[in-house]
Amino acid sequence: MAMAAPAAPPLLHTCTVQQPRAILSRIHACFHFAAILALLYYRFSTFSHGGVPRLSWTLVTFSELIFTSVWVFTQAFRWRPVARSVRPENLPARSEELPGVDVFICTADPSKEPVVEVMNTVLSALALDYPPEKLAVYLSDDGGAPATLYAMKEACGFARHWLPFFRRYAIKTMSPEAYFSSLGDEERFLRLGDDEFMAEELKIKSEYDVFKRNVEKAVSVDNSVKNDRPPYVEVIHDNTKNQEGEDEESKMPLLVYVSRERRPLHPHRFKAGALNALLRVSGLMSNAPYMVVLDCDMYCNDSSSAKQAMCFHLDPNISRDLSYVQYPQIFYNVSKNDIYDGQARSAYTTKYQGMDGIRGTICAGTGYYLYKKALFSLPNQEDEFLHEAEKHFGCSRKFIDSLKRLNDKNYDKRDIILADSTIEEAKTVASCTYEENTAWGSQIGYSYECLLESSFTSYLLHCKGWRSVYLYPKRPCFLGCTTIDMKDALVQLMKWASGLVQVGFSKYSPLVYGISNNMPILQVLCYGYFMLSHLLSIPTLLYGIVPQLCFLTGTPLFPKVSSVWFAPFAIVFVSSLLQHVHEVFSTGGSIKTLWNEQRIWLIRSVTACLFGCLDALLKQVGVAKANFRLTNKAIDKDKLRKYEMGKFDFQGAKMFMVPLTFLVVLNLVSFVFGMKRMIGEGNYGEMFGQCFLSSYGLALSLPILEGLIKKDKQK
Repeated sequence: MAMAAPAAPPLLHTCTVQQPRAILSRIHACFHFAAILALLYYRFSTFSHGGVPRLSWTLVTFSELIFTSVWVFTQAFRWRPVARSVRPENLPARSEELPGVDVFICTADPSKEPVVEVMNTVLSALALDYPPEKLAVYLSDDGGAPATLYAMKEACGFARHWLPFFRRYAIKTMSPEAYFSSLGDEERFLRLGDDEFMAEELKIKSEYDVFKRNVEKAVSVDNSVKNDRPPYVEVIHDNTKNQEGEDEESKMPLLVYVSRERRPLHPHRFKAGALNALLRVSGLMSNAPYMVVLDCDMYCNDSSSAKQAMCFHLDPNISRDLSYVQYPQIFYNVSKNDIYDGQARSAYTTKYQGMDGIRGTICAGTGYYLYKKALFSLPNQEDEFLHEAEKHFGCSRKFIDSLKRLNDKNYDKRDIILADSTIEEAKTVASCTYEENTAWGSQIGYSYECLLESSFTSYLLHCKGWRSVYLYPKRPCFLGCTTIDMKDALVQLMKWASGLVQVGFSKYSPLVYGISNNMPILQVLCYGYFMLSHLLSIPTLLYGIVPQLCFLTGTPLFPKVSSVWFAPFAIVFVSSLLQHVHEVFSTGGSIKTLWNEQRIWLIRSVTACLFGCLDALLKQVGVAKANFRLTNKAIDKDKLRKYEMGKFDFQGAKMFMVPLTFLVVLNLVSFVFGMKRMIGEGNYGEMFGQCFLSSYGLALSLPILEGLIKKDKQK
């Protein structure tokens, strides 16, 4: 009698290659590349025959070569895009079979990162639909502000009321601030007839208002940042006490406040240092094998996000070399116009899905569930660094022992978390000197080689052979607050550009380091795009100067409209535009989305990206030092009003306005007098390309022109 085959394990997730999209992209790439080759052939052959302005021709050709190189990088994202879905209902039903998860939230300055907003992120993390005894929430306060510690205690007190209410009525909006705002209107409207619910909601709202006033008052009294301080660790709530005699609805996860030591004479290491300190502190306390990292303004919006991530981490078919599950960054305050492209549509709906089909996407820095051992080892070699543990991890034997028990489900943490010895050891591993003469920041943990700690660390993980997945669920699992004025948007991009370009020209360049570590060529191209695409600022700047000056002097740089060689230039432009149109419309965008993205791309290229490249160059030659620019996340009502009206706000962005103003004025003067010359000489065919380019540039530059005119009127 034949034995029955064992039942197949329940399906936890699916992965579907978006085949029609991939095929269409490949066909378009072949067509577009043929046109580019024809264009470049025209440039080089015409130059060799002479009779052209050599300097101008060389600069334009150089620009087109850079455009081509970056375009080649982008094709890797379109080669094999995938879409994923999960089935959390097939996860183990018993909480004992689920692994622990630590939530890491980082804040640094209460004046730039509103404390009430930070506490809402903490409260939303406490409300995750995950066994409370398997969940821990850590807040790293790099400012060491007394107001933040006070707010944590207040948040813990309010959570005792919020969590039972949230769970009893199956509330979906996890942040109290969001729930009591317009974001929760629909959810509250559906329960208008429920008197019991409305009475309890009114009570919770009253308690939240008290909590909010108390926190805001504390911040107004003392929101100072302490840059010279000892380490401090405090357990705000110990979840080991949840085990007996407590209502299920009232159970809370472990809640810990961490302020690592900071001294002027010791390197601070910014967010990477904070995350590494949290790795050590959490190892001593909750010691969960998985962690999720959240920006302090990126609150949880779907309570099932942890279980969705576990659908990948607990699948034996892919978990062996899976480092993290990345969710997209979605922002609740993006206006209909989205003039600054805060939604980053191109990244999260196109590039990340494309990169997911090639061993995984880059880490966005927030909203990702990571397997901790990936930061300490190679795939399938998890004990590699434990052979000389103190040399790699430091002198804390308790922390080293925790690494050995990282996946031990039978390890009992009761009576350990609040023990005085544990708190003292946590302070030790959060000290400035603990990492000295260890492998932290180089071989283990988050890397210190780049200020973009998560993106660069994910790159190193992929080089080591780890993979990642990208999940874009219908309901956003995390919601954040995007920048609403030009200055903050450009400062943030400048920081990214500087860090990534610096890596692109270092020994870690994906074109060298990635290939030498057997990274798939398509993944190399994807990382090459992220690290080198900001160099587009150079050809964009040249294309904003050289053709305009030649138009002004009547010097042709493009073939006549009647020439067969005009076709490649026209095809490349129209082909690029049509591809952008297709991507915008296929992801739910509109004509306005298309126009706004082209406009902000031009502005960013000649401002933030340009200054970012310059900053990277100065750091490379040792003129400038690495510094962390914290984006201001406090909302200004006047800026918010302008943003929602679709008006660009250049206030405070004087540095960025210099190249913008120069290019706009040059383009305007060149267009006016160039048109006059073209009409007078009647050389329409020869100058059409430059005339069109100048007209298109002026149309994209209208917001800058409006800003200059208003500025003159104010004077």
